Amino acid sequence: MNEEWLPLCDEEGNISGKELRSVCHNGKSMLLHPVVHLHVFNGDGALFLQKRAMHKDVQPGRWDTAVGGHVDPGESIEEALLRESSEELGLEGFGYELLRKYTWESDVERELVHSFKCTIASQPVIDTSEVDEGRFWTVNEIKKSIDKEIFTPNLQYELKEILRII
Repeated sequence: MNEEWLPLCDEEGNISGKELRSVCHNGKSMLLHPVVHLHVFNGDGALFLQKRAMHKDVQPGRWDTAVGGHVDPGESIEEALLRESSEELGLEGFGYELLRKYTWESDVERELVHSFKCTIASQPVIDTSEVDEGRFWTVNEIKKSIDKEIFTPNLQYELKEILRII
């Protein structure tokens, strides 16, 4: 199987090269690479979250951002957002807004996260090869679950910011 290549960037997002995913995720190189996150709300203000598949190498079985994924080499941030949204949730033709851009570092990797939000009227259709389950969470459900170790650390960080602005 061919291994995924990831673009490398600086803190402003300027691309400087590419490297194999295994090198970027080895916990040693900490090479900065761009990713996209999409927070999907419904008309009632509930937030759709996905439960990561148990076969994932990073944070299996934890609840995470509705859409999250690496930017491919040569792909724009917007192209990656639309591709990942279609692949993971079947979303097409939706409007979105950039919330923020920030650097996230874990024990395994270092990412330049481009965090977006959107509101949709339909139920997302999850890709069960990528995600174990998905559902809308109310603000109260999210608040009660913060710091209970059911969310990925990165989502937990973003949720605190999102709860502040919604």
